[in-house]
Amino acid sequence: MAGTLAQPVVRAAQFMLAHVPGLVLSGSKPRREAAKDGDVPARVRAHLRAWEDAIAYPPHQVMLGALPPAALDDIPRPWHLHPVPGARPEGPAGAMVDEATFYAWLARADAARIVRLHEDFVPRAAGALDGARVATASPADWSHALHGGAEPFYVDRDKPAGFVLPAHEEDEALRGPVLLENLAAKVMGGLALRRLMTRPDGGEPVEFLIGAGEEAVGDRYQRGGGNLAKAMGELAGVTTAGGVDIKAFCAGPLHALLLAGSLVASGMYRRVVVAAGCSLAKLGMKMLGHLAAGYPILEDVLAGVAIDVARDDGRSPLLRLDLAAVQRIGAGSAPHRVLEELAAAPLRPRDLRLTDIDRFAVELHNPDITEPAGSGNVPAQNYQLLAALAAAAGEITRGQMPAFVRERGMPGFSPTQGHIASAVPYLPHAIEALRDGAATRVQFIAKGSLFLGRMTAMGDGASLVLERQSR
Repeated sequence: MAGTLAQPVVRAAQFMLAHVPGLVLSGSKPRREAAKDGDVPARVRAHLRAWEDAIAYPPHQVMLGALPPAALDDIPRPWHLHPVPGARPEGPAGAMVDEATFYAWLARADAARIVRLHEDFVPRAAGALDGARVATASPADWSHALHGGAEPFYVDRDKPAGFVLPAHEEDEALRGPVLLENLAAKVMGGLALRRLMTRPDGGEPVEFLIGAGEEAVGDRYQRGGGNLAKAMGELAGVTTAGGVDIKAFCAGPLHALLLAGSLVASGMYRRVVVAAGCSLAKLGMKMLGHLAAGYPILEDVLAGVAIDVARDDGRSPLLRLDLAAVQRIGAGSAPHRVLEELAAAPLRPRDLRLTDIDRFAVELHNPDITEPAGSGNVPAQNYQLLAALAAAAGEITRGQMPAFVRERGMPGFSPTQGHIASAVPYLPHAIEALRDGAATRVQFIAKGSLFLGRMTAMGDGASLVLERQSR
């Protein structure tokens, strides 16, 4: 592209999932419901999934890259009734760990000595601890700590596994529940980064890290000071990079990718990695709908992602910065206006149309999770709007809209982790399709809810295009 010193590419993306049913009651919604109704914990525990069920859940297998998204079209819903035979907790796009392994990493990530593993649980976590020295607690310590404001976590539904101590008696930003959320984000982003670094092309030093998760760590004087990017890098053993956090609610990862690509294009860095940890508070967020429908609690999974952006290697998909867009302040918030701004508008100056995009990755929320709670099928709604935009522009007829949705859209398959679900789950699949020549262009569209912070009534959004290398 004219005016740049280097062409950025996206070489790889890796996801980590952690099945943590013992943490569901630490989610914001379950915690609030339990405070109103003492029967809630028992009802939730009665509807938790087993590890084997989480592995075999079809959307998780798509997330790990073992199945293509289109495979979900051929599996009846609800998908939890149709487990994938022979499913494994690992695939080309990522891996899933159980709660014992996650808790071991929680203790290993503890730089402030605030995590205690219950002494009865430690033998179970020994393999994942890998010889690391961690602080432990006796049953008497457990009882005392919980009365002192520690945040507990459990294994096998209700067996004590450990707790997180508050780090300051008078600082609400350093309470046990907040620190557990922050440590969980560090662990999931850090594990995804570790996995990315084990790839065959992972030997080139990472020069900069961008944290794109929704957690904003800090203390009472600076509640969102950061820097989780460096914390995740430390856990992953990445010693060659500095880092910074980017915050934009669900749109954060795409903003971060645009900045990463710009840093590479400018020549400032040769390799930048975008990493994002989980949103523990969103565990069980749609639980009331799941309980009412007789579903298991499907929001029992934490997610993390790491995305590798580097100088052109001659084979990886090009990050077309000239086809990127952000939602301008004056663009308004009507859904069709937002998609016009993010999807169609950046294509037109390059004489491209929506029909020149082979696949659109939008908010890929799993409809099994959202529909029972009354939130609808979010990806399907977005694809219908995109098809309507193409029809209004004369690129297709109204009769061709269903085919547009079917051929260029996909079912949602991401855990409801906000920022993770917005477009990026399709990255590993897109990279493979663009490298193999099965696709020419893929557009990623993410929308963010800035209004949730009560500082504005605006939403937010960003989009980018990955393009196949010319042969």
